[in-house]
Amino acid sequence: MPGRVVLVVVSPRLPPGQLSWPAWEALRSGPVLTVDGDGPQLPYLRDAGIDVSVGATADQLHARAAAGETVVLLTTGDADAELVSGLGRRLVVDGLGLEQVRGSYDPPGARLLDVVAVMDRLRSPGGCPWDAKQTHESLKPYLLEEAYEAYAALEDGDLADLREELGDVLLQVAFHARLAQEAAEPWSIDDVAAGLVDKLVRRHPHVFAGGSADDLEGTWDALKAAEKGRTSVTEGVPLGQPALSLAHKLQKRAARLGAPVPAYDGVGGELWSLVARCREEGRDPEVELRAVARAFRDSLAAVESAVRSEGREPADLTTAEWEQRWS
Repeated sequence: MPGRVVLVVVSPRLPPGQLSWPAWEALRSGPVLTVDGDGPQLPYLRDAGIDVSVGATADQLHARAAAGETVVLLTTGDADAELVSGLGRRLVVDGLGLEQVRGSYDPPGARLLDVVAVMDRLRSPGGCPWDAKQTHESLKPYLLEEAYEAYAALEDGDLADLREELGDVLLQVAFHARLAQEAAEPWSIDDVAAGLVDKLVRRHPHVFAGGSADDLEGTWDALKAAEKGRTSVTEGVPLGQPALSLAHKLQKRAARLGAPVPAYDGVGGELWSLVARCREEGRDPEVELRAVARAFRDSLAAVESAVRSEGREPADLTTAEWEQRWS
């Protein structure tokens, strides 16, 4: 009877005890080998009476299958992909069996565990010198920069770029959480996630507590006010945001009270009134101005390119020539 190799594929991100029943049966069907001796499952398998030999090679597995054995390879899949691919081809060519059993699967979000592990490695002794010397203060510009780059990807409608930029934003979240573990009153990324989950559940009683879905915005605002102990609608408005967004947010908060928008003098007052006009028309002033600024950027770059293609420098254009180019 021809031998075979049974691949038991497990997730390195799940607790070792979470193996499927078919995986346990496969692990007891023959001698078990693995490539890496650091696998988290190994101590628990040995406690269960399953001996695991470390240092498996494709030649070794092929030879044992060719001798008629059923041999089991415990693998995490990705880490041993090259070995498994080459072994599979040889087994098929020689008419030997190859079977795969899923021992465990990565649930959605499992790769976030890798983010935490890599961030911890970078920050720990022997990691990256640059990461090791960063502080919450030194990282502040990067958090803002990455958020703007993610916003720009949204404006461009570039989902591939958005995926990358959201990863950079996630890095900032993971980095600040890792730094917080070293504080006098430490907290971790788990505390961040737990706080977020609690907040989402608390603020969605229509989903998690059988509440009414009527007036969702009002319910949300009331819950936030109760949580934070706020006495003014202006509390919680981040003052560090761009001025147009800040004005828009404050006017929107005032509207909850039925308060009309007052007029102010000067250029700032004119901008303030334009924000009020945008609100009346259902527009976001920040989005509107950014659209114009981006259109100007594109036009300016196009004129620069055209002028240089004519053998001239853009700075040499007269005002009349610029106006002609704009039209």
